[in-house]
Amino acid sequence: MFAFRATEGRLRSKDAMNRKSLIALKTLTWLACLAPLVWLFWNAISNTLGPDPTHTITFATGRTALRLLVISLAITPLRRLFPRLSWLIKFRRLLGLFAFFYATLHLSTWIALYTGFDPNSMYADILKRRYVTAGMTAWLLLPLALTSTNWAIRKMGGKAWNRLHRLVYFAAIVGIVHYWWQVKPGVLTPMGITILLAALLVSRPVLAWNQNRKAATRSAKSKPATASS
Repeated sequence: MFAFRATEGRLRSKDAMNRKSLIALKTLTWLACLAPLVWLFWNAISNTLGPDPTHTITFATGRTALRLLVISLAITPLRRLFPRLSWLIKFRRLLGLFAFFYATLHLSTWIALYTGFDPNSMYADILKRRYVTAGMTAWLLLPLALTSTNWAIRKMGGKAWNRLHRLVYFAAIVGIVHYWWQVKPGVLTPMGITILLAALLVSRPVLAWNQNRKAATRSAKSKPATASS
């Protein structure tokens, strides 16, 4: 009886420690995700956003949105490669919502500071500048953000929800195209995140094939045992 109580106590202590670790990691994630916004506010207050503050704000919010989006997409391949990292799934939605938050700030900067809330200027910009068109298209994160709740998952069903959220890959690709079209010819700043996204896109079918192959191997090995029994 005493041994059972001791074991139960250790399990409860371990669960509590895991919960505490999760809370600590989520707190650090929130702080890390909010750091770019704090940096922008601080530099805006101290008037150190550079010679073109509008460009600095636009670039910082757009870059942060892409980085967070790609990091969120990297969670599934990492979980498949390293099963011990399965707990990372608890951070994917949070990172995706922060990516949407910064994408919205990026879009709002264009609407407020570049077009002055003028619908005619917005329409002309969309038609004239292809990077604006790509950026507007990439804002498909909106329905993904609105359905990133437990209530939406229950209402839509898991399969329909997963089909809708595959649009995030299209949004990421268009976001990268938007990035390339926005920089000057010869500037290779978007190269790093482009390579990372390409690697993630290639890894999905490769990891899925490997997972199916392992499942088929396990199934083949279990058949003789079943037949002999």
